[in-house]
Amino acid sequence: MRLMLLLLLVPLAGCGRNLPFADVTRFFEADEPDRLAIAEAESGEDGEGPQIRFALGRRAANAVLIQQQGERRMWRAPGGVVVATDGPRVVATAGLPQIVMATRFDGPDPLDDPRALLGRGAEVRRLVDISGASRDPATMRFGVAFDCRLRAAPTEEGMILVEERCRVRGFSPVTNRFWASAETGRVGFAEQWVGPGMGPLSLDFEP
Repeated sequence: MRLMLLLLLVPLAGCGRNLPFADVTRFFEADEPDRLAIAEAESGEDGEGPQIRFALGRRAANAVLIQQQGERRMWRAPGGVVVATDGPRVVATAGLPQIVMATRFDGPDPLDDPRALLGRGAEVRRLVDISGASRDPATMRFGVAFDCRLRAAPTEEGMILVEERCRVRGFSPVTNRFWASAETGRVGFAEQWVGPGMGPLSLDFEP
């Protein structure tokens, strides 16, 4: 079932890991050095409520939680960039030069328990729908297959580093990284693919 988000006001609902978005204003493409500060001031963010921090290249901003249904959360950064996460994983985006419209997993996501990946790894396949920012049909691709293998190893800092390496037909190989607590398995920081030709999006879940 596909969930349609109209003007970012429709509550998350439905089944599966499939979270499409409508377009919103771009933010990370801004060239003005003061735009981040202006946008943060206009947003009225006062540090209250759940937040995460996004970084894409040299651009960074705090994002506030605007919707939640279980482990599915929708975060909005100043200027209109919106990212949907399912647990620590990015499953949809809006407001970036490339848009992740939907993500569908073939089976459970091994990232649900990073500690279980230590010493054995896992494989997972997912299908991703992507589009250019204009949502021109010519830029859309549906059902792009990601065939991925996840491996985990302890770090010197007492964390678990999970590396996910994916083969993607028609695109360069993709590597996502997740740093999780060795004690709880909770991911605190991640670097993830958010579209062809773009650098990884960093997410700090404990800003």
